[in-house]
Amino acid sequence: MTMHIGIAGAGLLGRLLAWRLASAGHRVAVYDPAAGPGGVLRSRAGDSYQPTAAGFTAAGMLSPLAELDTVEPAVAALGWPSIELWQRIAAALPGAPFVAARGSLMVAHRGDEGAARRVLDRLQAATATAEWRALSPAEGVQTLEPAALRALEPAVQGPAQAWLLPGEGQIDTGAMMAALHGAATGAQWHWGQSVQTVDAGALTLADGRVLAFDAAIDVRGAGSRPQMPVRGVRGEVITLHAPGHGLQRAVRLLHPRHAVYIVPRPGDLVLVGASEIESEDRGPASLRSVVELLAAAHSVAPALAEARILGLDVNLRPALPDNNPRTDHAPGLLRINGLYRHGWLLAPALVDQALRENGWASSGIA
Repeated sequence: MTMHIGIAGAGLLGRLLAWRLASAGHRVAVYDPAAGPGGVLRSRAGDSYQPTAAGFTAAGMLSPLAELDTVEPAVAALGWPSIELWQRIAAALPGAPFVAARGSLMVAHRGDEGAARRVLDRLQAATATAEWRALSPAEGVQTLEPAALRALEPAVQGPAQAWLLPGEGQIDTGAMMAALHGAATGAQWHWGQSVQTVDAGALTLADGRVLAFDAAIDVRGAGSRPQMPVRGVRGEVITLHAPGHGLQRAVRLLHPRHAVYIVPRPGDLVLVGASEIESEDRGPASLRSVVELLAAAHSVAPALAEARILGLDVNLRPALPDNNPRTDHAPGLLRINGLYRHGWLLAPALVDQALRENGWASSGIA
């Protein structure tokens, strides 16, 4: 049965849902306060900056094993079907946005063995559980000897210790956001339209208009307050242009104060990030964060010394009180929120699951 479905939010979840539902033949209308689909980043907007979807700012690491350090096994394990889904989604979209599953690395400098050991112990304990073994198709963390590290990732030269996380991946978030929007040709996109509340079969806009639908979907992230107890958690990311950097995989540096990630992208780009601050401040990146992140990145991959800084960007990750994702179903209503730092890792699996449970689209990629 063809339905008329209203979606509040045109971030990652909103675009995935719009593409899937429109491809399944439903009438879809998407409402978002952004001025347009492009997602203008803070570093390129100047004084005209308006908040953009968190999906544009994320580094796009697909790391079920690494995320066991912060979430329960049942949540992290959803990343495995998501990696497979992302590869199928990319193949189905025009331009085939970059998705790779070459594994990722964790590394540590000499003197930081204690911090690294604590992380590894948590990962090993989680992967040893029957719950994880039942859900995960991949092997656990593998120690890399120096010669093996040099052979696998020659650009990583500074750390004294390294571990391979097989099966993990990465995705070009900006390219995927653009491709999903472009491919959802059957959807109507209403930009500059803020949704105040989402209820069964209805979206109420900020101007007071109430729009009726057969079903309504709330994927507004931090904008879903007060209907959901969501908060924003500040994150900062740096985009570098580094021709010849040589990195093939995402790398996490284990450090006593923070875990820095370094993620290669097509076009000689490298993203560096990791800051996680309990604040809803969307102001520019701080000097301390920038210095710490860039120093850490250079210590892992010395070839980044001559990289040029293209952007220092900030956004808010939507998090619920338990930091776990949440999907709520009711007749004529679907809410998905709380993807926190796991948005790109979990989104395809959560969307696929929600659509199947509601009977709104067939299983798999439309």
